[in-house]
Amino acid sequence: MKYQLSGTIMQTLAIDLEPGEIIFSQTNSMCWMNDSIEMDTHTGGGFVSGLMRSFGGGSFFITDFKSRGDGHIAFAPRFPGTILPVQLSEGQSLICRKETFLCAEKSVTLEIAWQKRIGAGFFGGAGFILQKVSGPGTVFLDLSGEVVEKDLAPGEHLLVHAGHVGVMDPTVQFDIQMVRGFKNIVFGGEGLFLATLTGPGHVMLQSMPIMNLADEISRYLPITSDSVNAGSIGGAGAATVIGGIVTGLLGDSKSKDV
Repeated sequence: MKYQLSGTIMQTLAIDLEPGEIIFSQTNSMCWMNDSIEMDTHTGGGFVSGLMRSFGGGSFFITDFKSRGDGHIAFAPRFPGTILPVQLSEGQSLICRKETFLCAEKSVTLEIAWQKRIGAGFFGGAGFILQKVSGPGTVFLDLSGEVVEKDLAPGEHLLVHAGHVGVMDPTVQFDIQMVRGFKNIVFGGEGLFLATLTGPGHVMLQSMPIMNLADEISRYLPITSDSVNAGSIGGAGAATVIGGIVTGLLGDSKSKDV
């Protein structure tokens, strides 16, 4: 397998496969391919495996792309960001958000990553029933915006807005803690909770969570009577607008192309 990354903030990943080589991805992720590539969409290990993957925020089905000759296939992220190729050795794993996984060699395993504390997944927000990728093989991960990498020493803590957490070693403990101070909670705009990452381990942070982008776009949308009426009921109007933006980005943007 050979690959090439093109572009800067809207990258594409082009992969050349030799006969018999297989790349897999979650559904709705391929950009283009030549006629030497054969597709096979399945549950990736049976109904339970598909159900657990979808419970973690991924897709129920996965698609294998097998080369019958000199195969060529390309993938692209749904949002501006950075594609990271990572070579995993036998038994090596990474923990990532559900939207971070782009594609991988068939030897790589993709599964749900259970949190030790239920509250960490619940209060961490969308994406914090995380996914686990394990080697051997190459996996391609997609982080939104720019990537900042940090190495945490044993016992070292890093407080992070949950949306900025991208990828981390399994040795890094993920938890949540409530923001301190009434004024910080009410006027700080950071929500009730922050993610607490505790070393040792390597962490990759992303600079532009998709919900931040959706929130900024929503400010420039025309306000309809429906959103005004919904907004009078507990602020549901903002959620409707943001939900529409996210749905459009996740759905419509991929119709032009993962």
